[in-house]
Amino acid sequence: MMRALWSAASGMRAQQTNLDVTSNNLANVNTTGFKKFRAEFQDLHYQTLKVAGTPTGVGFSAPEGIQVGMGTRVAATQRFFSQGDFMHTDHPYDLTIEGTGFFRIAMPDNTFAYTRDGSFKIDSNGQVVTADGNLLDPNIVISPEATNVTVGNDGNVTQTLNGAQQQVGQITLARFINPAGMESIGKNLFRSTLASGQELIGIPGQQGLGSIGQGILERSNVNVAEEMVNMIVAMRAYESSSKAIQTSDEMLQIANNARR
Repeated sequence: MMRALWSAASGMRAQQTNLDVTSNNLANVNTTGFKKFRAEFQDLHYQTLKVAGTPTGVGFSAPEGIQVGMGTRVAATQRFFSQGDFMHTDHPYDLTIEGTGFFRIAMPDNTFAYTRDGSFKIDSNGQVVTADGNLLDPNIVISPEATNVTVGNDGNVTQTLNGAQQQVGQITLARFINPAGMESIGKNLFRSTLASGQELIGIPGQQGLGSIGQGILERSNVNVAEEMVNMIVAMRAYESSSKAIQTSDEMLQIANNARR
């Protein structure tokens, strides 16, 4: 009877994590460049009461054994990097990546982070930065006298100064062999890990990298209807595990109250 209690309790813990993941997806439905998560589960070890193939007589053996599972656990929270919908803003420093790749961001500790959020700004020095003031890498500096800034599909940045066009920099993109292995650090940023592999830097539109669109932002890839269904499924599974605990407790009470 105790197996049932612990197995059902593991199911409740797993579904609580599942609901946490779903809630985070819904909370970030309007977060630029957000990529949704999915909780994945594994069954726990099994208690073997009878091994399959156990002899049952002369020349005979049991075709099946008896195993009782001990519940479930969350094995991973997988992130999906499918393309989100595009939103046109016509702002010259709003950039999107159509396809594979990440913008490379220089962090204050001299490391690099990566993002799909292309809502860039200009700081007081004319540098292209994130909303938190971290520099886009390679560094792009726009002249305060520039009247027009253009970013090509290949990441080539030009400005119009005194009626003439000037090239001011080249935006590059990074990609990873396993982007799902990257570490989320908040603020729409990721860090590379051993699981993600080393970064591969290239020109947009080349080496399997996506192209850049100007005046466009990538919305999150969260499907609200799908997440609402996942939330209902998680709630019902949690309720079922709770009911299994209640039933096990009632059976233990009947056993404890049994009299000869």
